[in-house]
Amino acid sequence: MQYLKTIASIALLSLLGCSGPNDTSSSAKKTKLCFITNVSADFWAYAEAGARQAEREFQDIEVFFRAGDGTTTKQKQIVDDLLVSGVKGIAISPTSAKNQVRMINEWADDARVICVDSDSPESNRICYLGTDNIEAGRKCGRLVKEALPNGGKIMVFVGIKDQQNAIERFQGLKEALVGSGVEVIDLRTDGGDASKARANAEDTLTAHPDIAGLVGLWSYNAPACLEAVRAADLLGKVKIVAFDEAPKTLEAIDAGEIYGTVAQNPYKFGYDSMALLRELVIEKKTASKAGVPGNKIIYVDTQVLRKGEGLKYKAQCDAWKASIAN
Repeated sequence: MQYLKTIASIALLSLLGCSGPNDTSSSAKKTKLCFITNVSADFWAYAEAGARQAEREFQDIEVFFRAGDGTTTKQKQIVDDLLVSGVKGIAISPTSAKNQVRMINEWADDARVICVDSDSPESNRICYLGTDNIEAGRKCGRLVKEALPNGGKIMVFVGIKDQQNAIERFQGLKEALVGSGVEVIDLRTDGGDASKARANAEDTLTAHPDIAGLVGLWSYNAPACLEAVRAADLLGKVKIVAFDEAPKTLEAIDAGEIYGTVAQNPYKFGYDSMALLRELVIEKKTASKAGVPGNKIIYVDTQVLRKGEGLKYKAQCDAWKASIAN
């Protein structure tokens, strides 16, 4: 008789949308956090690996990882939908520092918001977590000087020039090149479209036959430049300097086809952002108690990779990517 009562109780709880006495599902009890990228790229797969590791370790958070398409409209749609579903913490790489101030401020009324990878410093975000992009740009500039010791003309490529990380990397790059004999022709953009990125590189090689180097400030830019340089049979004649750790970039560095890259730590972006949001949302810590400094900036170190270091780092990236499904 007791068995029948238990079955009846479970059925009633099920109809009411509640958990039964032996229900092991804990998703309803977990706090929802999200990570929103600017575009789709291998770079962000490594960040997702870090976010998933945090999800596994803490067990009281549910992570929603979503990719943007390079527009503020898409990011707004994603975040608005997630807020309706109950998300309490948002980590986002805003596509426009200035144009998203208002929307970030609106989100901050309903959730804890941090900027990751790219900042919107005038918004009500709690902090920025990511690379010191001006200094990373300087590192990239120093690589360019190594690759072109006699100077020469270079073209620089990025997805969205109004994104804060693009602005700061380009600034740092130009600072490092002052007095070097390296001339920056222009900054070309592609809106996050890899095929357009290659077309930009091809156009540059055609329009500027005396070009000495191509520099990519986002992860897919250098591989796109490499495809264009190969097709034009200019390997070794036109130097390529990269940013980030795209697999093709890392392979090409050790093959001597790309001079080097400034590698960030996207895995740490993903892990640390979820850990920080958890402290803010679940443990209800103030920003300072959660380790956010007074300037509201948390920098993650970068490293420069040259020939002989690419494949080793690629193995680490491959391991991160493989861990997502585990």
